[in-house]
Parts: sequence; structure tokens; C-alpha cells
Amino acid sequence: MKIVAALATIALLASPAVAQPRCLTGAEAESLTLVAMPDILRETGRVCAAQLPAASLIRRQSSALIGRYETEAERAWPAARAAIVKLSDPAVDALLDSDFARPLLTTLLVPQIVGRIALRDCATIDRLVALLEPLPPRNTAGIVVETLRYLKSQKTRGGAISVASLPLCSVETR
Repeated sequence: MKIVAALATIALLASPAVAQPRCLTGAEAESLTLVAMPDILRETGRVCAAQLPAASLIRRQSSALIGRYETEAERAWPAARAAIVKLSDPAVDALLDSDFARPLLTTLLVPQIVGRIALRDCATIDRLVALLEPLPPRNTAGIVVETLRYLKSQKTRGGAISVASLPLCSVETR
């Protein structure tokens, strides 16, 4: 039954709840990013393993690094959950109570993000992760969200950029 509830959650997230578009504030988007980051790091390491030296941070799957993100993912889940409800429907809130909801959401979301990785970019990604590693996870999530915001702005100006379609609020409405 809990799996059905989680699947219903995904279906509600995929369908427009109202005609008026909803958007995420920077803090809400950062919470969603934090929830997904441990799995994004793991999956990126798996995808890029053959492209990177054994000593690279992303390939080693550093338990200390992943552990820091897992701790922050736990802290961020309530805010991320509220952001999901905001984007969908208040009825989704009860469905997100399931222990299966969060893992199912990340299982569906992470391949869509990591699937965009071009193998030629693995060394750059590894370098970025190494540079961001000393930062608190929340700061890294903020950098990710602001980078997405910037890339989306470049795409709307006609840039040939492939960027995730996270519904971020404009700067004026944050």
C-alpha cells in the first residue's frame, strides 16, 4: 500500500495541480537539492568511474563526503517535502508520510539528472566536487541552485543550454 501511495505522489507531482504556475524559492530548491545530493554523488561516481583515476573524490565515493550530505538530506527533508506539496497539491502531504516516498522520489529524479552527464565532463565534475567538498552541504546546494537559475536565464536568452526544468521563482519573487 505504501508503494501505491508513493507512486500516486509521483503522479501528482507530474500533473499540473492548478492553472497558475508555482515556483520554488531558493531555499525550497536548496532543500530539494540537498535531499537528492547523496544519491546524485553516488550515481555520478558510478557513471564516471571508468573515466576517472582511482584516487578521484567522486569515484572513491568518500563515506565522509556522502555521510555529510546524508545528514543534511535528513534535515532538509521536511522543507523539501513542503516544496513538493507546494508544487503539487496539499493532498500529497499525507502520501509523503510513507517511508518509501523519499527513496522513490530520489530514485526517479537522480537518473534524470545524472543521465545528462556526458562522459567527457566527468573530470570537470570531479574537479568541481573536489573544490566544493570543504563547503557545508547547504552552501553547495545554494551554488547548484544559483547555477541552475543562471543557466535557465541563459537558455531563455536563446542559449543552446540543456538544463533541468526546476520551476525556480524569478529573482523578484524569491
